[in-house]
Amino acid sequence: MQNNITPSPESSSDSLAGANQVLFEKGKTFYWASYLLNKRHAQRATRLYRFCRYVDDLADEAINTQLAQQALEALIVEIRTGDSQHPIVLDALALFNECDIEKDIAIELINGVYSDLQQVRIDTIDQLLQYCYQVAGTVGLMMCKVLDINDASAYPYAIDLGIAMQLTNICRDVGDDAQLDRRYLPKDLVGDVEPEALILPVTAIRKNLTLSVATLLKLADEYYLSGNAGLSFIPLRARTAILLASRLYQAIGRKQEKQNCQYWLTRAMLSKGEKAILSIQTLIKLMANVQFWRVVQSHQAKLHQALAKLPYTHAK
Repeated sequence: MQNNITPSPESSSDSLAGANQVLFEKGKTFYWASYLLNKRHAQRATRLYRFCRYVDDLADEAINTQLAQQALEALIVEIRTGDSQHPIVLDALALFNECDIEKDIAIELINGVYSDLQQVRIDTIDQLLQYCYQVAGTVGLMMCKVLDINDASAYPYAIDLGIAMQLTNICRDVGDDAQLDRRYLPKDLVGDVEPEALILPVTAIRKNLTLSVATLLKLADEYYLSGNAGLSFIPLRARTAILLASRLYQAIGRKQEKQNCQYWLTRAMLSKGEKAILSIQTLIKLMANVQFWRVVQSHQAKLHQALAKLPYTHAK
């Protein structure tokens, strides 16, 4: 369903330059991969990233929690009504109209960010997967439309790639999130541990924490495998960019595993050299990657059992 709004002046070259700067500063992995997109897809993806970052910033940069909640609630109203005074929101609405992106998907993203403003103590892996769907699986869905993918069969794979990337983020940022009084590591893995104890964990709990992070990284690999299985739905040039972004993100998890998942010692990151080498290796291996050329398996329903009530999951 179209949103019926006039494209905003934020689609201009000046605005795109600003959006590119946001991507360069805050989304370096995606910025790197964006060079492989054609101009139209790159511009759309950059605009989408800027909107997603704007949603995050409303939550993270507000003076207090109440103001952040009010800002996100107001944003939901603006998305529903298709009316806003903010240029980034106006441009996002124009993008939704241009790409036929359902408003409910964007609102699900906002709801996920909103949940970060409450006490974050994840209880179960299922609850964690639902959160990952909200803040990242939704982005995968919106990227489908940005890349002109209209085959609904592609959506579950896009969701899975988003979930995989978010699980990688969570494993990498355990300490940083704990400093914000957030614990995404599920209680059924780490126990009823308060975030403060995760910042610089005492020796007695370190083994359990590293095992928990390793478990989530292994789970992320299952979602990466599924996400990559759907690559052939993506237009060829964009397909290469998405595969590269997937490989770079998954490599962060691999690096963390090499560090024995001891997140409190160092934050796993890829250097420019590591990104360059991995990019070259990925491009060289493309021809032999069967999944790059065709769907080789049906979507695994078990991956979406925890997401049964969420849009476009095709859970059974």
